[in-house]
Amino acid sequence: MESRRRFAQTAGAAASAGFLNLNPFAWGANERVTLALIGGRNQGRHVARRAIQHGAFVKTYCDIDDNISARLIPELEKVQGRAPGLERDYRRLLEDKDLDAVIIATPDHWHTHMAIAACQAGKDIYVEKPLSQTIQEGRLIRQAVEKSGRIAQVGTQRRSGEHFRAAAEYVASGKLGKVCLIKAWMCQVRESIGNPPDQDPPAGVDYNAWLGPAPLRRFNPNRFHYNWRFFWDYGNSELGNQGVHMLDVAVWAVQMMRGLRNCLPRRIASSGGIYWLNDAKEVPDTQVTTYDYGDLLMVWELRSFAAHRPIEGTAAGTSFHGTEATLVVDGRGWKVFAKDGSPGPSMDAAPLRHVENFLQCVKSRKAPNASIEIGRLSTTLCHLGNISHHLRREVVFDPETETFPGDEAANALLAKRYRKEYPLPAV
Repeated sequence: MESRRRFAQTAGAAASAGFLNLNPFAWGANERVTLALIGGRNQGRHVARRAIQHGAFVKTYCDIDDNISARLIPELEKVQGRAPGLERDYRRLLEDKDLDAVIIATPDHWHTHMAIAACQAGKDIYVEKPLSQTIQEGRLIRQAVEKSGRIAQVGTQRRSGEHFRAAAEYVASGKLGKVCLIKAWMCQVRESIGNPPDQDPPAGVDYNAWLGPAPLRRFNPNRFHYNWRFFWDYGNSELGNQGVHMLDVAVWAVQMMRGLRNCLPRRIASSGGIYWLNDAKEVPDTQVTTYDYGDLLMVWELRSFAAHRPIEGTAAGTSFHGTEATLVVDGRGWKVFAKDGSPGPSMDAAPLRHVENFLQCVKSRKAPNASIEIGRLSTTLCHLGNISHHLRREVVFDPETETFPGDEAANALLAKRYRKEYPLPAV
């Protein structure tokens, strides 16, 4: 790692930076980022493959499901020319001095334990979104990152899309007039997952380790791969799963207009529930959450029952409504609509180079696009909406203390309980 830092500081590094960025495989062994991957069934697999394509090397893979490992390890071997080693216990993985960074792509309930442990072991971290399961956890991860001096990237990939940046800058420029309303939404169809009975875990699965800090329950296929996100024990509802992406773009513009330390709301109200399917899901399929900043309103809308006739013609987007014009941005680009209905400036989508940005920052030690504080604040919006949902009422939040003044029930939801075998790590 030190050799990479010295390399980045030399005059020759500056001269060759453009060549290396265009040719990631040109990095020599001393400059290659050595990674470990924890959890590779879904998004972790994609992040690891992209990292390899841009010159990184995945030395070790960690999972509690031998069935996933048996499929993923040969795949990574094919991509990088050498099979990663296998480790079931992430704590032993972190003892490896060769590792520069760790990709954490587990279910949400494991993020905090692993992120803190990785920082304390001297590893940089790429943590999938959403960052944490509670506001307290997000603060602890931030503290661990700052105390250890590690590089940390949160998997809110839109932060590394140039057209999303340009959209936020346009909003902050004042060209829309006074922005009074910001909207973020997801229109999708979540088919029934049914109500299967509890059963024994599949062969080759360490289910107790998968549960980790979550409550001890009998194995159920619905509470395992992918579908875990529909249960409060492990996930953060669709607000944390899908909403964090669109809300992150919304809060990006707010950060540009008001500053990073003044981008959280003061009043939050969430209404919604399970209005469609009678299956095992616990999280809302229909939801409207409002975030009141005092001088503007931000709204999250969820439809998990229909994708037809989506909002503003896009299934997953963010819109900024000002007195002079409206800007709509999604994965295809952004457009401005003047108050007389005429089209204004626009920009097509740019690639999301999020993993590449992380690898570059591991080498340069510069702050990544979705730093721990940026990712934490966007995740906090999701937690605030979930807290209001659980209490079924409006909550009043103090952004400076990140508490709910005089509200004992809401403050109790700033944190959660953990199994005694997996206590919250000390920082």
